[in-house]
Amino acid sequence: MTDLQEIRKQIDEVDEQIVRLFERRMKLTKEVAEYKIATGKPVFDAQRERKKLETLGEKATDPFNCVGIREVFRQLMSISRKRQYQLLSESGVSYQSEFHKVDRLPTKDAKVVFQGVEGAYSFAAMNTYFGPEVDSFHVETWKDAMEAIAEGKADYAVLPIENSTAGIVADIYDLLVEYQNNIVGQQIIRADHVLMGLPGVSLSDLTLVCSHPQALKQCGRYLEAHPGWKQQEMINTAVAARKVKEDGKKEQAAIGSRHAAEYFGLEILDDNISSSQTNSTRFIIVSGKKLYTPDADKISICFELPHASGTLYNMLSHFIYNNLNMTKIESRPIAQKNWEYRFFVDFEGNLDDGAVKNALLGIEKEASSLRVLGNYR
Repeated sequence: MTDLQEIRKQIDEVDEQIVRLFERRMKLTKEVAEYKIATGKPVFDAQRERKKLETLGEKATDPFNCVGIREVFRQLMSISRKRQYQLLSESGVSYQSEFHKVDRLPTKDAKVVFQGVEGAYSFAAMNTYFGPEVDSFHVETWKDAMEAIAEGKADYAVLPIENSTAGIVADIYDLLVEYQNNIVGQQIIRADHVLMGLPGVSLSDLTLVCSHPQALKQCGRYLEAHPGWKQQEMINTAVAARKVKEDGKKEQAAIGSRHAAEYFGLEILDDNISSSQTNSTRFIIVSGKKLYTPDADKISICFELPHASGTLYNMLSHFIYNNLNMTKIESRPIAQKNWEYRFFVDFEGNLDDGAVKNALLGIEKEASSLRVLGNYR
């Protein structure tokens, strides 16, 4: 039996050969990029890569090695493309953004729309971001808010997109695709849920608790301790508070914010009822204009992929090779395309950054579609 150290020595020798061959291949990649720059040929040729992977796999001596060879060369081709995109960018062929850089967002005298009513968390997010003197109005649904932007009735909309406990607000992702509105800012609000009811009511009087579905979920452990209470979902926490006030029934209570209780003249029956004491909601500021500021450090994009093995990895590798920190990825089903998905990605960076341009150029060339949703902070 061959000594283990001898085997490792031989592996080291093979690895050194692989390194030299890899660097030789990358030198040829540079020559390929120069040719493509001169001729205008695209970097990505999916059909050629697919045929080459099939041919290389057939050269293997057994089925396991066949799969391995194809995987190794799939990675090599991916790395090669990343280098070609970098060289293209250095020669002036880079991602062309439709966004315009401004020193600061034009918020003076702006009209802002939010979903719900005064006292809602979206109302609090709006006041925090724009100031309490903001010229605002409210609508019934998130779609109505997007529509107000599209029709020019409002300059900005404030929409919840993610909660630290309940996760994403999926409908907002779908609306970002349906409407050509853009994310220009964000505001994080701590969801300090309280249970509120009519003045003088006690917990023993209650039979019904109403709130937004996410708020009910966020207070799930508290509600489980009161199995006799029915739960009713409402479109908004503040709407739930208003219902309790307008119905005037002592057996009803709502879950919402402390300032909603104050706004509607309700009594706080119990506080700190959220399952998480760090429960927060991230709101996005949406505009019909494509704007970003010099200090914007977060980018949101969405893209669709060919329905084939390895395509998602190829997209995500653009962040890896450009040393970009991806902070979030979500998927949503594509309407009229069974079992196909649209991906939403957040990552750190500014549209002026060379690494960002390189990554977006690569994704744009290889994805079925790409849209930058916003660059903001």
